[in-house]
Amino acid sequence: MSRLFAHGSRARGVYESVVRAYSADASMASTRAAVGGTSATGGLGEDVARRGLGAASRSASGPAVGASAGARDVAREGDVASDGGGRSRAGGKSASSGRGLSEKFGKDVVDDIYRGSFRSQTGVSLKYMLDFGAQPIHRQLMVSAQFLHKELPVRLAHRVAELENLPFGLSDMSQVLDVRDWYVESFTELRTFPPVETMEDEEKFTNMLKRIMTRHENVVPMIARAVLELKEQLAAQRPNAGEAPKGAQARRGGTFATTDLNEFPEVHQFLDGFYMSRIGMRMLIGQHVALHDPPKESYIGLICTSLSPMEVARDAIADARSICMREYGDAPEVELFGQEDFTFAYVPGHLHQMLFELVKNSLRAVSDRYLDSNDTPPPIRVVIAEGAEDVTIKVSDEGGGIRRSGLEKIWTYLYSTARSPLKDMDADSAGPVVLAGYGYGLPLSRLYARYFGGDLQVLSMENYGTDAYLHLNRLGVASEPLP
Repeated sequence: MSRLFAHGSRARGVYESVVRAYSADASMASTRAAVGGTSATGGLGEDVARRGLGAASRSASGPAVGASAGARDVAREGDVASDGGGRSRAGGKSASSGRGLSEKFGKDVVDDIYRGSFRSQTGVSLKYMLDFGAQPIHRQLMVSAQFLHKELPVRLAHRVAELENLPFGLSDMSQVLDVRDWYVESFTELRTFPPVETMEDEEKFTNMLKRIMTRHENVVPMIARAVLELKEQLAAQRPNAGEAPKGAQARRGGTFATTDLNEFPEVHQFLDGFYMSRIGMRMLIGQHVALHDPPKESYIGLICTSLSPMEVARDAIADARSICMREYGDAPEVELFGQEDFTFAYVPGHLHQMLFELVKNSLRAVSDRYLDSNDTPPPIRVVIAEGAEDVTIKVSDEGGGIRRSGLEKIWTYLYSTARSPLKDMDADSAGPVVLAGYGYGLPLSRLYARYFGGDLQVLSMENYGTDAYLHLNRLGVASEPLP
């Protein structure tokens, strides 16, 4: 059965790989028929060819079908397999034996996912969510449920397609396979749920969405563990992997900041798209579920229509300083500047997470720099400015800054200057939801900012300090940047 999805930009090569894969499948099927007395089905060739043609006509932005399960399983038997893009996968024993998509799930499910991955996703904007929430409660719940019933399976199918075609053997790692299975299970639940036509249907649908939210709670740390494992595998293949990387500096926890694994843009591109999609799905589901809560002043679901950035900043600063206190025994002061009476519409949870991450990084940088000094650490400054289009929040510190050569690397998921807590966890542990210590805070914060049309920028002066600029689109007209 056909599996493994690729990108339409390689449509010609994809079609050729399908033909080769089918030939391999047909050959193996003939062998099995000769040995076991069974015959290969004549419809397999037509099915594979149909999928190959579909891949060849697919646009460059969407997933397409690549090799079949049989061909991929043959490739897995080798110590090192090609990822389809000319690179070699990380070596090591595959964890995916018997866990192929077509091996674990029925043909109808795999075909349904295949078709769903070709459908276009529908993005929504913050303004749309606000306007939508002004409608009568029963109507908005019904319309919301009907939209999610159609939209979520499409988004899940796109993500399963991505998870099936990751480079460097990521698709075969047990953590990624677990996440893929969660997504397929949720996809199947949504596809088998009947149309939402009554409020009773809507209530059952909402309960199912709650189960899906719970099922996917540990997706971020699970993928993080897989990426960390990949990082270690790639590092082990390099000469003198056990020694400190050249030019690396020892940091707290006894680890080193290394840049030698940051030349894999395809991994970072996947993670950006995957996590952006996850933010979107959890926002849509969370918004729908929150509409069932008792009415709360100035709130429409998860969105606060009169959010005070000053209040959110105070909470984020308090939380970040509390963590700094536990780690260092003290914490630098944080000064906050802005208009107390200024409010705008935004999601408090998103803003808190972004500000918490920025302030936490600044506190750590200043604390590290003044760890052995008798001087009083300079305060961190947080400035909130109201603009016509954006609300801009600047977080400034004098923590020594970042080298210009390393500034771009702060956005990569394989880069961290802190000890990873994942190393201390059992193999069966899903890990923490707050990802501090292995290069996820800043990339995720930028995705949260971009989700509603904002952005996050970092400027630095080496041997002085760093300024982070968080831009929030206050107009709310930007649609989700769906991958």
